[in-house]
Parts: sequence; structure tokens; C-alpha cells
Amino acid sequence: MSKKLQVAMCWDDGVTTDIRLISIIRKYGAKATFNLNPGIVPDYTEAPRWLDTRGLNCWNQGFIPGHVGKADLKTIYGDFCVASHCWKHETLTRGVTLQEFVKAAVDAKHYLEDLFGRDCPGFAWPCGVHSQEAADALRESGFRYGRTCEYTDDLSSVKDPLRLPSNCHFLARDFYQLYSKAKEVGKFYFWGHSYETLNYEPLWQQLEYKIQYITEDQDAEWVDVIDLIKG
Repeated sequence: MSKKLQVAMCWDDGVTTDIRLISIIRKYGAKATFNLNPGIVPDYTEAPRWLDTRGLNCWNQGFIPGHVGKADLKTIYGDFCVASHCWKHETLTRGVTLQEFVKAAVDAKHYLEDLFGRDCPGFAWPCGVHSQEAADALRESGFRYGRTCEYTDDLSSVKDPLRLPSNCHFLARDFYQLYSKAKEVGKFYFWGHSYETLNYEPLWQQLEYKIQYITEDQDAEWVDVIDLIKG
């Protein structure tokens, strides 16, 4: 009997659109890891909204997803793995020293561990910026993996889990082809931000279908990101 394909997904930034995403994840009994920035969490959950973008250059088309508030963090994310995404999304080499960066990562780790009452071994590099020196420092600080924004077809060949690539972004045009190819390796990992749906129904429907498709694949099983690096 062949081993099942392990499938993991993670989502960044702790945005309010995660609430809808989590309802889909629960609907299909899937698993996910959420990468959070405790230092930018408001006291109360913010409602998503749209800005008037006339005259503005907005990468997000003017959609502001809001953030899940401190009062709701445990309720929203309590059933899922959470990981450090730095304290305020500090990005390596962008105005912070290595020491400041590591402190921001570890502060977020400790905050999440205290809040959820469990270990927080994972990390996601803000903006994907990483270095071997920083990876070594995070390893020494107790992190087991650090997700980058790089991609690979073979997760089994990853040499350093603190510089962990994924297979693709959830909006990748060749998502299903990459998923099928990953069956040769036995691991498939995708990531994203739930706000990238822009509250656009066709994108939400596509995302839900992907989660449903994987759930109904008898050759696959949902796992947490930390499970991908075990063994």
C-alpha cells in the first residue's frame, strides 16, 4: 500500500478574511498553520473595507482586509497551529539589524506560546527575505522551520528546514499540475494570504474547491507544516 501524499498549507498576517477561510477549512476537516504578527494586532477585530483608489497606486486594489483582534485570537485560531511571522512583520535587512530581527521573531514566538499554551516551533520569513546567518540564529532560538517565498518540486530534498520552500502559492496557475507532480515525492505545501481573494467570490470559490479537491483525494491527507519536516 503506497504512502499518502502529505498536504500542508499556511496563511500569513492574521487578517480578518482568515475568518471566512477558517470556516472553509473546518467545513472540509483540513489543517492549516497561521503565521501571526502580535505587534500589529489591534484590540478588536477590524472589518474589511475598500478604499477609493483614484489617484493612488495600490498593489492590493484598495482592499483593506483588517486584522483579527486580540480579543478574538484564541477563538479564531485556537484549533490550528500558529507560527511566528515576527513581532511587527520586521523584514530582514530592511531597517533592522540581525539582532533586532531575531528578537522580533522570538518575541512573537513567546507571545503566541503564552496565549495559546503550546509550543510555537514555526516561522515564516516576512516578505521571504532570509539568510543563512539569520536561519542559524532562529534555529538556536528554538525554531524548527522557517518558510521562505521560494519554490521547489521536491520538498524531500530540502537541506535546511529554517529556509523551507513551498511548492507554490495558492493562486498559482499550475496549482493542480504541481499537486499531481508532488505525489511522486509525497509532500505538497502551499501558502498565501487570505486577503488575496479581495473578497471576490470567484476567487473564494476557486480556493474552496482546491481545499475540497484535496480533502476528497483518497491518496492525500492534510498535515500541519511542522509534520513536513519530521523524519
